[in-house]
Parts: sequence; C-alpha cells; structure tokens
Amino acid sequence: MEATTLTPTQRHLLKLFSFDRSEAYAREIQEVLTRHFQEKLDQESDRLWDEGILDQQRLDQLRTEDLHRKE
Repeated sequence: MEATTLTPTQRHLLKLFSFDRSEAYAREIQEVLTRHFQEKLDQESDRLWDEGILDQQRLDQLRTEDLHRKE
C-alpha cells in the first residue's frame, strides 16, 4: 500500500479537530469553511461577469452540461 502525504492544509485541519472532537465543533468548522469558499466563488463569479466571460447565455449552457463526464 502506498503512503499518503498530507498537504499543509490537511495537517492544519487535523490539528484544529484534535482540540475539540465534538460534532458541533466539526459542523462549526464546516460552516466557516463553506462561507469562506462561497465568498471566494462569489468574488470570482463577479469578476468573470464583469469581464464579460460569464453571462446569462453561458449560465444557461452550463445548466444543461454534464460537468462530471470523463472524456
């Protein structure tokens, strides 16, 4: 079996979770991370929209595409 090396982010998260092992704490961390990445996604979406890369027509196209298919 091949050994897996953790990224610095993964190691840091493991340290965070080692202090408080409650389910409530895990949910709180999950909510914080979700909010953080949602804000980053919103900022990037706004940038793409402002630059004309993303528009309603492209959003409508994406809605019907299977983004998980392997080519």
